Amino acid sequence: MCPAAKSAVDVTALPPSGFLRIGAADLEYRLIGPAPEDAPTIVMLHEGLGSAKLWGDFPDRLQEATGVGVFVYSRAGYGASSPVPLPRPLDYMSIEALDVLPVLLERIGFRRGLLLGHSDGASIAAIYAGGTGDHRVRGVVMIAPHFIVEDVSINSIAEIKRVYETTDLKAKLARWHSDVDNAFYGWNDSWLDPKFRKWDICEYLGYIRVPVAILQGADDQYGTIRQVEIAQEECYCPVDVTIVPKAGHSPHREAPEVTLNSTTEFAKRILYLHEGSEGRAA
Repeated sequence: MCPAAKSAVDVTALPPSGFLRIGAADLEYRLIGPAPEDAPTIVMLHEGLGSAKLWGDFPDRLQEATGVGVFVYSRAGYGASSPVPLPRPLDYMSIEALDVLPVLLERIGFRRGLLLGHSDGASIAAIYAGGTGDHRVRGVVMIAPHFIVEDVSINSIAEIKRVYETTDLKAKLARWHSDVDNAFYGWNDSWLDPKFRKWDICEYLGYIRVPVAILQGADDQYGTIRQVEIAQEECYCPVDVTIVPKAGHSPHREAPEVTLNSTTEFAKRILYLHEGSEGRAA
């Protein structure tokens, strides 16, 4: 039986929020709108310092604009999810994409929809889409993705470590993470490890067989337009690019209307959503 036709969990019994046990971790989640068995689902993958709650109201607004289900969760080490042993392995994004995400999608009864990732989450989405060929994924939205390591990324990540250790940034992030040091150093130490300079996921891009939308802030301090160019060069699938003016690394927070409109248009087009369709996809 194909993955879309079965699920390890009765999704109708899945509460709107709570925790899912995936491997050794309890992962916090929110399910907004219809369940995966009733409509397409947009699965959102947060950034390297993000969490389910740090998306703010963007998931709710996206659900309202599209009418589909929106599923957000905090990966292990983030938000209220279980902490992880440190240091993280340098291939942690591949582990999340190829080991954790497939199990999670089965647990929620994912049948069809989109992956939407920001920063690390966008890289995880790219690895999953290119590494699994999951026919249930109809498209991928990547906000500020990374496919290779750039000098600007390392410089900014080194600077945010200084800020974290010398200002009130730690206290601010503690609002969103139960174990803020686990979240911060799990991400920061990995990127600043000299061996991480060789990290490169471009090979996955050539195997993505569904449309891709990339949103890139014009003033992104963590990556340059080179990341977008790589996707255009390596992908054989359609790649829609939106450069968001006056936005940095988080267009969904810095330019929410542009980001929401672009994402909604892509979702409706790819999932064949129309007025009165009640969230059904072809």
